[in-house]
Amino acid sequence: MRPAVQWWAILAVSLLFSCTGKKAANYDLSFYLQKTGEYKEILTELFFALDDAQGSDENFALVREIANQYSKLNDFYRIIYFLSAWVNNHANDPYNGYYLLRIADSYIRAGSKPVAALYFDLIIRNYPDLIVRGESIHLACLKQLISLVDDSARVIWYYEQLIARFSEKIDLGAAYFMEGQLYEQLGKWEEAINAYRNFLPFYGTNIAGFPDAYGYAKQMVDFNTILKNYANSESRLDRTFVSLPTLLNVVRTALSEGNTWVLWSCRARVNFFVRSWTQTSSDDDTSDFNISSLSAMGNVQSAAELSTGSGPNEAYLKTWGWIKFAPVWYLYFRKIYYPMDPKINGRWEWAGIYYGERF
Repeated sequence: MRPAVQWWAILAVSLLFSCTGKKAANYDLSFYLQKTGEYKEILTELFFALDDAQGSDENFALVREIANQYSKLNDFYRIIYFLSAWVNNHANDPYNGYYLLRIADSYIRAGSKPVAALYFDLIIRNYPDLIVRGESIHLACLKQLISLVDDSARVIWYYEQLIARFSEKIDLGAAYFMEGQLYEQLGKWEEAINAYRNFLPFYGTNIAGFPDAYGYAKQMVDFNTILKNYANSESRLDRTFVSLPTLLNVVRTALSEGNTWVLWSCRARVNFFVRSWTQTSSDDDTSDFNISSLSAMGNVQSAAELSTGSGPNEAYLKTWGWIKFAPVWYLYFRKIYYPMDPKINGRWEWAGIYYGERF
């Protein structure tokens, strides 16, 4: 990391001692000063000063300020042209990574995101990191790349860089979860499970587009853990049902016959919950709920139709006549999402109970 430099002091001295009466020999000012309006004078002085600059630190202050002036004009073409020429002509300049970052930013602002992504990737792979205004240029590049690139394998590599190098400067929980999603897209299930397992300690992380990211990750991890305990493929299907109507038929029959054993044996093996409508997954505690809770069934009845809110992946069945907790329970059923085991993926399970009337 280079030592901190008082850039504005260097810039002021450079301008003070530059000779504004001479020609800037290394730059075509007829091109660089076109349509610069009120910024023409300051740009002229900056280019003259750059001709006389000594050393990379002084160059950096001037080159950056020239780019800043063009940025005020929204003249992204000249930023790109000027900085590209500088990097090309000064291959050993230690600040070239930063100049390329400015080029990439200009392409984004000009609406050319795919080109910008190429520059961000180039910086990460070929230029040393720099700290500018307190921020790593590599960190800035990686943050851009995870949203600009569509190739899942490449984005995983960017997340790995973020996690390994900048864990204290990012939302680490979100990084692990998104890494899991990307591994899923590639069909790399074990890697996905490991990423979700790393995510679980970060309970409470908010991830855009995933309102129950924690529940999703926990379900995947727990399913993976429990299924490893089953010796054969058929036993892995226990407590899952080929369709929702099949599951409903078993549950309704058990209710009508008061058969608590059959009903209890239908519950999900993983993360079966019992909660009120105001509680969340963090409040789940089924330690006091077991088959004895079902034994006091009384004359339990169930609705003929599924309740509002039921859909292709989840369903609610209203039941009433219970003695314990509340007279009304809604049985919650869900379609299993577990792509790493096609025999289980898409089957249905009785996943939990909401007790009390639904608001």
